[in-house]
Amino acid sequence: MHTVSGGEVAGILVAVFWAILVSFLAVALVRLAQTLKATTKLVADVTDQAVPLLADASAAVRSAQTQIDRVDAIASDVQEVTSNASALSTTVASTFGGPLVKVAAFGYGVRRALGGRREDVPAKTPRRTVIVGRTVPAQRRGKRNNWGNNPGKRD
Repeated sequence: MHTVSGGEVAGILVAVFWAILVSFLAVALVRLAQTLKATTKLVADVTDQAVPLLADASAAVRSAQTQIDRVDAIASDVQEVTSNASALSTTVASTFGGPLVKVAAFGYGVRRALGGRREDVPAKTPRRTVIVGRTVPAQRRGKRNNWGNNPGKRD
C-alpha cells in the first residue's frame, strides 16, 4: 500500500479548488458572451429602426423650414399691404376730408338759414331736469352745482 503524503493531499485540494474556480469563470464568461450577443442584436435593431426615423425627422424639418419660409413671405406681403393701405388712407383723408367737411358745414349753414322759424310750428318747450322726484326749471339748473359748496342753503 502506498501512503499519501501531506503535500500530495494539499496538491489535490489545490487542483480541485482550481478546477472549481475555472468552472465558475467559464460559466461567467459564457453568460457575458450571451449578454454581449443580446446587446449587439439590440443595438443592430435600434440602428435599423433609428435610421428611417432620422430620415423621416430630417424630411419633417426640411418641410417645416419650407413652411416657415412661406409664412415669412406671407408676413412680409401683409406688412407691405398694410403700409400701402395706411398710405392710401392718409391720401384719401387728406384729399377728400377737407372738402367733405366744408360741404357738410355749408349744408348745415344752408339748412339753418333756410330752416328759420315757421309761424305754423309751435316753439319747443324747454327741457326740464328731474332731480330726486322734483322738476327744476331751466333757469335754476345752473345753480344746482352750488349745492355742494353750501349744504345748508338750497335754492
